[in-house]
Amino acid sequence: MSKHDELLVDVATVVESGQSNQMSLTVVTGGTVITGRLAPEAVWRRRVSEVLTDSARLGEFSAVFDAPAKDDGPPTHLHFHVARILQGTVGIPETGGMYRVAISDVSAWTVGDFSYSDS
Repeated sequence: MSKHDELLVDVATVVESGQSNQMSLTVVTGGTVITGRLAPEAVWRRRVSEVLTDSARLGEFSAVFDAPAKDDGPPTHLHFHVARILQGTVGIPETGGMYRVAISDVSAWTVGDFSYSDS
């Protein structure tokens, strides 16, 4: 098991404690770049649950995300919303998605998010 980046755990802890969703972050995990805003786990879970509830095929899974998050120590995951996977000159999906990333899997990170322009 790899060691968690203590500074990144501290950032996640502040997001969790302040219930803020304004912290922009870009991470590299498994060679993939993900950029977007962090959300507290409870907020992230609620939003995923809402999306699944509205789905005719996936509605039965909404209860899994609606369950309360376990609060048994410092955060182990980052919860991105309005996030994109950067691939070449595009971000996927264009409108942003919901991603959960294990802090132990983050190999590099920076504060802020990236966007592309055609200029």
